[in-house]
Amino acid sequence: MKLIECKNLSKKYGDKLALNAVSLELDSGAPIALVGPNGAGKTTLFSLLCGYILPTKGELTILGEKPGSPNLQGRVSALPQDAALDPNFSVKSHLIFLAQLQGFNSKQAKQEAIRVLELVDLADAAKLMPSSLSHGMSKRVAIAQALIGQPELVLLDEPTAGLDPANARKVRQIVQDLSDKTTFIISSHNLEELEKLCDQVLYLEQGQLQQSVSMHAQQDTDYLTVTMQSANAEQLVSPLLALDNIISVKPVNNDQLLIEYHNLQNFQIEIALLGWFNSNNHMYKSMLRGRTLEDTLFSGQTD
Repeated sequence: MKLIECKNLSKKYGDKLALNAVSLELDSGAPIALVGPNGAGKTTLFSLLCGYILPTKGELTILGEKPGSPNLQGRVSALPQDAALDPNFSVKSHLIFLAQLQGFNSKQAKQEAIRVLELVDLADAAKLMPSSLSHGMSKRVAIAQALIGQPELVLLDEPTAGLDPANARKVRQIVQDLSDKTTFIISSHNLEELEKLCDQVLYLEQGQLQQSVSMHAQQDTDYLTVTMQSANAEQLVSPLLALDNIISVKPVNNDQLLIEYHNLQNFQIEIALLGWFNSNNHMYKSMLRGRTLEDTLFSGQTD
């Protein structure tokens, strides 16, 4: 059974076509990224998946059920970007109330509230009121509420927006730790973060699905992304092209190069590059097999 199936899914608001004939199939497993510019249709797609709105045309199923079906209760959850905690409840009381809405009895709801708080490393904050929480803590409590009932699918809209690096890292760790049992679909503009978390990437633009990319498949042995310590990337193009088995060298920015090369074994290209860097006193920061998500999505586009 597919996690999600969309067939020619469209949504129109008045004269505006927010989603235009989107067709896709997604399987359970590693986190999935949903990216695209503002107004691309990401929020509309999330709203359709949640059953908040109905499509104008097309078909959509989640785990074989229509969105909003009672059979999906406890199996699918979502965290909107601007989700707010009730200021009149303590953290634990808030989660207990939401668990009871899902059908937990009083005792089970208390146990579930403690369980999800432990998942987000906030068990010590159970008695606090939302007004006393930092932004990062509030976001993690909101994620905890999305995890009530151990759902099979969780939709996260900008889960790390506005967070400091430490809290953003904690959120990423939560997703990674739970990905063996729960599939996360994450909408975000932070491509570097998505690159760390996700395998499949869906790119929406103007309501249409422009690309569906597997980052695992992209991490082939035909490309290296090299970030230099202190060198002008443009000046390195010609000398690197002179090395054996290198097909092309493209500056990505002032200090980063995308190197395409003939498929070789035993790290021959890496060894050759390291030897050349050493001989010419060039320091590098990182060497990544494959292409970055940004380059994968936008390498063929021009401003």
